[in-house]
Amino acid sequence: MQHERARFTHMEDGTADDWAIISREFRSHYGPYLPDRILAHLKLLEGDCGGFAVDRLTHSLQCATLAWEDGRDEEYIVCALLHDIGDTLGSYNHPDIATAILRPFVSEENLWMVQHHGIFQSYFFFHLIGKDRNLREQFRGEPNFERTVEFCVKYDAPAFDPMFPTKPLEFFEPMLRRVFAEPKRSMYTPAGLA
Repeated sequence: MQHERARFTHMEDGTADDWAIISREFRSHYGPYLPDRILAHLKLLEGDCGGFAVDRLTHSLQCATLAWEDGRDEEYIVCALLHDIGDTLGSYNHPDIATAILRPFVSEENLWMVQHHGIFQSYFFFHLIGKDRNLREQFRGEPNFERTVEFCVKYDAPAFDPMFPTKPLEFFEPMLRRVFAEPKRSMYTPAGLA
């Protein structure tokens, strides 16, 4: 199927008609299929253990399963599911990848939690590799400090158990689709950065 395309070769030469074409393409192709692309990337984590007892997909599913079993809301559960989605692409800054994906769709509280979980998770192992396990202390007093500690203690840290009855990705797919149905804030929506 041939899609209509803008005619400019430099953005400064774009017309309102060009941008109408681009906007239609975005609304019909990119926005609705974002959950499919996220699910496809999550599946890429399968089989990549990185030395852990379970692969990265299983860890993500366990983290989300624990949050679901604890009665967390869908947005929180989806954050738990996606918190490590950047492990293979951003090996040295994986929380930044998850944060970038989630930013338009989740609350500031959940976003802060995902963005900082790597530093907070380091409490459990940094002292074992010669680093300061108390890096999270620089954030003490932040409104979401305890929320992030709790996320790591209750959901992230214990999610490496090969025997844990983990929910499959298909269980979480409807939740993910609902969370990603409509951005809460984006400069590309009519509401702007609201």
